[in-house]
Amino acid sequence: MLSIVILNWNGCSMMQRYLPSIVENSQGADIIVADNASTDESLTMLAREFPMVRIIPMSRNWGFANGYNKAFKVLEAEDIKPNVAFKSPLRHIKKEERSSTLGNDNYYLLLNSDVRVEQGWLTPLVEYMDSHHDVAACQPKMLSDANPEMFEYAGACGGYMDKYGYPYCRGRVMGTVERDEGQYDEVADVLWASGACLMIRAKDYWAAGGLDGRFFAHQEEIDLCWRLNLMGRRVVCIPQSKVFHLGGGTLPQGNPRKTHLNFRNNLTSLYKNLPSEPNSGAPCGLDEVMSVRKWLDRLAELQMLLTLHWGDFRAVMRARRDFLAWQHTFDKERARIQKQAKNSPAVGLTDVSILWQYYYKRKKTFDKLTN
Repeated sequence: MLSIVILNWNGCSMMQRYLPSIVENSQGADIIVADNASTDESLTMLAREFPMVRIIPMSRNWGFANGYNKAFKVLEAEDIKPNVAFKSPLRHIKKEERSSTLGNDNYYLLLNSDVRVEQGWLTPLVEYMDSHHDVAACQPKMLSDANPEMFEYAGACGGYMDKYGYPYCRGRVMGTVERDEGQYDEVADVLWASGACLMIRAKDYWAAGGLDGRFFAHQEEIDLCWRLNLMGRRVVCIPQSKVFHLGGGTLPQGNPRKTHLNFRNNLTSLYKNLPSEPNSGAPCGLDEVMSVRKWLDRLAELQMLLTLHWGDFRAVMRARRDFLAWQHTFDKERARIQKQAKNSPAVGLTDVSILWQYYYKRKKTFDKLTN
């Protein structure tokens, strides 16, 4: 059974634009909008124009991470209380009216509201997951909806992380996004799959503890996929499926709030998941990475200051301060993750410095990166 869950917050116009392709091309899947207490016309519009889409209305804006956690808990509770789980004031659809039969296992598919899909997009994902039970999560090839010949920044063809904690993708390194010429069309194990379109086994989602709600938004899918990898579960990109993502619909690039969340959450994920000492999957231990990152983040601040990006400059300073303030609250979780880690060679955690490769060696595409 496959449940496609779209998290919405004041995205009425975005859903009007993109939901039709999801409804038309996702036969057999259960399509659900989890609404983070929108104040626009989202709920009214959904009831009027998409009666086949179920709604989970929430009492407040829980953010991306906790929003999905709460929505999935409602889905799980529905198996126990089928007539209680969904109490939308607009509509009530009973569990027995569902037609979701796609897939041999129970899957969640996290999908952004600004994603367009085509006929057959689900089949490669479900078939691969059904036949590879060691795979916990996957993503399709992600192309730009604004320019479909190009990869999309957020996920491209699957995510990696360099030795100092900077995420990058097959198809996107730093700010350089590649043209899709079929160069990454093989299925590949990755460290992380993009939360813009992330398919995951329900049992693996809960076994890993779900998304970390404290992150609110940004980098939470990297943290979750990294934990899955450490549990010995695989994460893959399946480019035989492709979707088209607009991107930046909620917080666009260059937004200081986004900068703050990315820096704070990235440091937190490193603290939770990196081993204390280097091993075959982590070229650097935690102390070395944190020491280097302190200076690299200072350089980022200086660059923002010199280019008059005052909001981003303050956001990075605040992110480091906020990370240090809450770091100790993750101590027990870090100890548990490191103790239970089954898969030392973390696939996709590479012995590469992206900053060195990109700015000094001028290697700006995934295939050109070297140690």
